[in-house]
Amino acid sequence: MGKYVIAGNWKMNKTPAEATALINEIKPLVADAKVDVIVGVPFIDLQAALDATKGTKIGVAAQNCHWEKSGAFTGEIAAEMLKEMGVGYVILGHSERRTYFGDTNESVQKRVRGALDAGLTVILCVGEYLEQREQGITGEIVATQVKVALGGVSAEELKRVIIAYEPVWAIGTGKTATAEQANEVCALIRDVVKGLYNEAAAKELTIQYGGSMNAKNAEELLAQSDVDGGLIGGAALKAPDFSTIVHAAKV
Repeated sequence: MGKYVIAGNWKMNKTPAEATALINEIKPLVADAKVDVIVGVPFIDLQAALDATKGTKIGVAAQNCHWEKSGAFTGEIAAEMLKEMGVGYVILGHSERRTYFGDTNESVQKRVRGALDAGLTVILCVGEYLEQREQGITGEIVATQVKVALGGVSAEELKRVIIAYEPVWAIGTGKTATAEQANEVCALIRDVVKGLYNEAAAKELTIQYGGSMNAKNAEELLAQSDVDGGLIGGAALKAPDFSTIVHAAKV
């Protein structure tokens, strides 16, 4: 299926000095990784992360960006700014952005458009709340999020999109979707993309699972046929655990 990508989402953790120290701890542990490795750090840590990863294969991601190139948007960061810094990736649509900061399917779509226009690769997060899973509408929710976010994205641009399935009920809760549940929704996402584009585009798409993936359960989750990597939260802040997940991905 898609290329394996293991990305850490550090959320609001680590000062620049701490970010440098953690990346320096991670570097030798993943130097021989057979998969793509990315660290997603707070805005304030981006330069430190870029400096620390220089000369390595580790990519650097921002955790959000605005859709406009500039303007009266106090506290926001434009994709163009990230690109000029040398940042290659941006995480968009994370459930914490949707839940706490008002991101909607429509605003996520605009952010995706802005990021792609700036030349960034997007890690697009989708996923359902617990009550939605209990109502049996996981498929509809996730399919809608994918379809809206990819609105106006060409097949060529899709090559710069990674989709991360993150069931909201499994993020930071210690609960994890079973390997079968994760694979079922990742397969559904692939099927939606096949309908929007074609079978080749769907096969090439990298679909990650996120939601309490850790050193203990990574191997089982990453062995699933439609899971092409992970978007890692808490475990990404511990170099040995993150390394274990990276090496659990079978190419």
